[in-house]
Amino acid sequence: MKLSRVVHSDNLIATFLRSTVASQIASWVDFGASMLLYAFIFQALGEDMRAWLSTAIGATLGGIINCIINYKFTFHASGQSVKAVMVKYALVWLGSLLLNSYGTTYLTRLLIAWPLLAHWGLNADAIYGASKLLVSLLVSWFWNFLLQRKFVYRPCPKFDRLAIRLFSRPNKR
Repeated sequence: MKLSRVVHSDNLIATFLRSTVASQIASWVDFGASMLLYAFIFQALGEDMRAWLSTAIGATLGGIINCIINYKFTFHASGQSVKAVMVKYALVWLGSLLLNSYGTTYLTRLLIAWPLLAHWGLNADAIYGASKLLVSLLVSWFWNFLLQRKFVYRPCPKFDRLAIRLFSRPNKR
């Protein structure tokens, strides 16, 4: 009994480490795109829209990369229906997008309003970067990993059938 618990723990640790690698790759794509958009492309936008849109586009790119890596490498879900995984991933990703976008936007707003950070010489770009990093790490650990491990890449027969049916083309008669 104890040996099976150790093996199960090793599997969890190995899965978490693979997930961390996948998450880091996706996070760097997300972070890089977000920072480029925020610092160079969306400068003319208002602060909230600039932060939200930069974060949303970066999260989209990172999400696509993460789903692909996790399907093959992290959770070895190649036996799962691709359509069902895509639907489940999209649901979790949408929650992640909302948590990251609004969390980063409001943390950035809160920290920009803090006079001490301006006194230390931190500009809006640095504050946004720190906010983005902190929020994305928290969402990655406490939302993405848990839901991907327990829901997205595992069979959920009733939900999977519904997801496949909803996103399949209707039969032409």
